[in-house]
Amino acid sequence: MYEFCRFRFDPPNHLLERDGTPVPLTPKAFEILVVLVQNGSRLTTKEELMRKVWPDSFVEDANLTVNMSALRKQLGETPAGEAYIQTVPRKGYRFVVPVTELPDESVVDPSQPPALESKFLTRDLPISGGPLPQRTEEDVGSRFRLNPLILSLIVVVLAGLGLVAYHSKTPVARHPHPPGRLAILPFQNLHQDTNTDFLGFSLADAVITKLGYVSELSVRPSYAVQKYKSQPIDIPRVAADLNVSTLLTGTFLREGDDIRITCQLIDVKSESLLWKGAFDLKYDKLLTVQDKVANQIVQGLELTLSPSEAGRLRTEATVDPVAYEYFLRGVDLYAKDEFVMAAKMLEKSTELAPNYALSWANLGKTYAANASFQLGGAEHYRKAQAAFERALSLQPDELEARIYMANMFTDTGRVEQAVPLLREALKTNPNQAEIHWELGYAYRFAGMLAESIAESERARQIDPGVKLTSSAPNGYLYLGEYDRFIESLPQTYDVAFIVFYRGFGAYYKKDWDQAVKYFDRAFDIDRSVLQVQIGRAFASGIRHQPSEGIAILHALENTIGERGVVDPEAIYKIAQAYAALGDKASALRVLSRSVENGFFPYPYLVTDPLLDAIRSDLEFAKIMSIALRRHEAFKSRFF
Repeated sequence: MYEFCRFRFDPPNHLLERDGTPVPLTPKAFEILVVLVQNGSRLTTKEELMRKVWPDSFVEDANLTVNMSALRKQLGETPAGEAYIQTVPRKGYRFVVPVTELPDESVVDPSQPPALESKFLTRDLPISGGPLPQRTEEDVGSRFRLNPLILSLIVVVLAGLGLVAYHSKTPVARHPHPPGRLAILPFQNLHQDTNTDFLGFSLADAVITKLGYVSELSVRPSYAVQKYKSQPIDIPRVAADLNVSTLLTGTFLREGDDIRITCQLIDVKSESLLWKGAFDLKYDKLLTVQDKVANQIVQGLELTLSPSEAGRLRTEATVDPVAYEYFLRGVDLYAKDEFVMAAKMLEKSTELAPNYALSWANLGKTYAANASFQLGGAEHYRKAQAAFERALSLQPDELEARIYMANMFTDTGRVEQAVPLLREALKTNPNQAEIHWELGYAYRFAGMLAESIAESERARQIDPGVKLTSSAPNGYLYLGEYDRFIESLPQTYDVAFIVFYRGFGAYYKKDWDQAVKYFDRAFDIDRSVLQVQIGRAFASGIRHQPSEGIAILHALENTIGERGVVDPEAIYKIAQAYAALGDKASALRVLSRSVENGFFPYPYLVTDPLLDAIRSDLEFAKIMSIALRRHEAFKSRFF
């Protein structure tokens, strides 16, 4: 045992204390400290540290650097304000404070539990990305050797628990284990080559999709990480922004037909490398990358997979390399909101590889996005449904197809078809945040507002960034919780959809100045978004120019009719705007269309203050009776 400054260091019991308080260290950081403390003021070379801390592994200097940084962070500074560990340039390291070696303590205080190693184990893997080193029985036993008295007590307790479980007729309710939080960042292109830049995002997306079936992981979706495509990565800042405990970063370099991909899996809290590897392969073997990286992540995080999850991580069936490149390009273009070009790429992919389910799923997603956000209309919805159905016929448990097909069904007023898809998807992965979010979206359309909020909150618990800039938790708004609704919106003022909703929340609160400000801002950002044009009409009413607002709404109605847009929630907002502007006949006409097309949140409709101008009309009562019948039928069927 050793003492230095305020620390007491007990290597045999794997314990470091500062003023009697345990200091957490990763296993490798602890081993580094052992070597430095035992050497005292003597210079410890890098070679000696690598030899003693990683005796049977080949690792790079970066592994030592990361663990040394973590150790220094935990030690802090000496009373004189210096670091405990001095770096000797090009030589090694020196422990700079006096160390006192204490006599051996053979008597252990029985009141103190034996120290256990941190659950975060640094993985030292071959740089080739080969198999993990195997642990021997002796290794395992040495890591978890317990005091016999403690072991006996554990056996007794476990036996007692077994009796309780055996005699209990009712299973004990257990909270779901919180999934690990992982972000896979876009791979960085080491060449200044715009023709291959698409690989950075699309390869990361492929790995994200692959891991979407692992229930022990909550993997941040592709849209959450795409902003890191071309910027330097500050690990702590990115991890905090994405609220994750683990990050995968990578680079790629293409030279002709050869491509080299390197990855590292980083435990953010301990600042240690869980795995680092490189893959050298031919360009036409790109499909294998997602399988190799996904499997290394599972091993590096020591995840336990169910048989079905393990099956999903096995190597994909062979796909034509050219078709796969078209697929990757389409995925990248979709992320840039270039839906028309994305569709062309994915159409070509499905033409060359008609049995690749993921291409069909992404093609359906692209058609649906074009129909919804760019007013593509009924034709694109039909194409989207056909693509989703083809994907599910090829692979019935395809999550991307289930999630986005359900989203399309809700968008088009078919929530009764959306809910079964999503509930079935939850059986595949109950920790997939996007499934919970889409289920909350469907419940909202049907007027199950409390249930909608519960699912939305569950989604945000798993992933605080889920659908953050492309969807809003309107359940709060529909229940009249306006402040809570506004607080739930992301702090961004550059996304037209979100800025519109910020204005809409202000409108409900009768904060007219703020509402106009946000409606105008949204229109300046992107006037093609349907909700943004409705906001423009609301702004005209605030400015006492109702005829101008009504003209905007009439033009919008004509466009919707021509293109076959059927989003009933968005259409409902047109009815609200007509009512607010004093055009009661148009408000009733559009409200009826909204309800008939599948937006029937009856508890909201009968209390919405924006419909006060038409509430006493007999036609309004008829429309409400239709909404009530469908709302009750939905509740009876699904609840």
